[in-house]
Amino acid sequence: MTKLAQLREQRNIEAKKANDLNNKHPADQRMPAAEAEKLDAVLASIEAIDNEISREDRMAKLAADNPAAQHEAALNAATRDTSKQGEESQALRAYLAGGLMNMAEGDRNRMLARQSPDIRNAMSTTTAAEGGYTTAPEYQKTLEAAMKAFGGMRAVASVIRTATGTQMNFPTADSTAEEGEIVGQNVVVANGETTFGNATMDVFKYSSKDIAIPFELVQDSFIDIEAYVQTLLALRLGRIQNRHFTVGTGTGQPMGLVTAAGAGKIGGTGQTVTVTYDDLVDLEHSVDPVYRGAPGVGYMFHDSTLKAVRKIKDLEGRPIFVPGYESGNPGGAPDRIMNRAITINQHMPVMAANAKSILFGQLNKYLIRDVMDLTLFRFTDSAFTRKGQIGFLAFQRSGGNLIDVGGAVKTYSNSAT
Repeated sequence: MTKLAQLREQRNIEAKKANDLNNKHPADQRMPAAEAEKLDAVLASIEAIDNEISREDRMAKLAADNPAAQHEAALNAATRDTSKQGEESQALRAYLAGGLMNMAEGDRNRMLARQSPDIRNAMSTTTAAEGGYTTAPEYQKTLEAAMKAFGGMRAVASVIRTATGTQMNFPTADSTAEEGEIVGQNVVVANGETTFGNATMDVFKYSSKDIAIPFELVQDSFIDIEAYVQTLLALRLGRIQNRHFTVGTGTGQPMGLVTAAGAGKIGGTGQTVTVTYDDLVDLEHSVDPVYRGAPGVGYMFHDSTLKAVRKIKDLEGRPIFVPGYESGNPGGAPDRIMNRAITINQHMPVMAANAKSILFGQLNKYLIRDVMDLTLFRFTDSAFTRKGQIGFLAFQRSGGNLIDVGGAVKTYSNSAT
């Protein structure tokens, strides 16, 4: 077991203790002093463990942010015994290493007979010799899963897939101020027209940038080319899309959730890097009850904001942060704040003057739209061949917007001064 895994297991045990102590007493009663001291001690222990976990994560991040380290990590993750690879993987590597004639006779015959979906040609789906790109059907699904784990937005948003990238329109209506009336006998009713609006969803073409694979890696029997390519594509497409889905301007890029959400609460003077319990209560109640009781409701913020929130206690002296645990019966529990779900998104603004540092509401009102599947191209032209490389490039057309006119998601903004 790794050090990080041991720390997380230890945190689970302490978090379970904290939950048990917190749940022993009704929410409207002050916790006895002795029990409160025990809870504070457990929370202090959790905080110390979290500090160690944070250090380990920072070391991993430093390695991940180093392109050379990313490259090496991807190679290490991709290295595996060829005997453990599937038929599609072996067929793909054989094609990459030496073309059609390098494939096993059975794979080549299946491809020629029925234009196998295992390997497709970019210039022509029926003429195998025209080159172009190759892709296995599991590429798109695997890459999408990696992107969900990357930044937080795809984990909470609603995601749809469309066959074309034409602008999508969403009719909207806000009838919250409209009411009926009482009329007398034989009295003509008043006119009460309703209005409709329109929200749009555009998509943008995202590129992974070129990935150059040396011939040696393709030909080496210990390299799984799919794992290598997918890891690098996930790092690149995942980062840029999550950033835009979070803080995108809506001009030449998707409208981010932070940008689209309405103002819910502004911190008082001096709260440039802090938030209070009362602020969070006000933020929650800035969202209409019909949204607060719907699925997908919760908080979203940067990990540094969580650090500040964890130190807040309610009016009864209880910490508003309830640490989760990953194991146990009926299967663990996530971290929660004021009994609401938490999503950590490292592209959220950190707390600073005027920063929209906290989101609360029905986060699944944010809609992500993907056009068809990921497209992976393979290049064997002179620009790569002269360097002894094969080039890969991925494109994905995606867009995002908060499809809401009723204020389902609101922001907490830190004070300007």
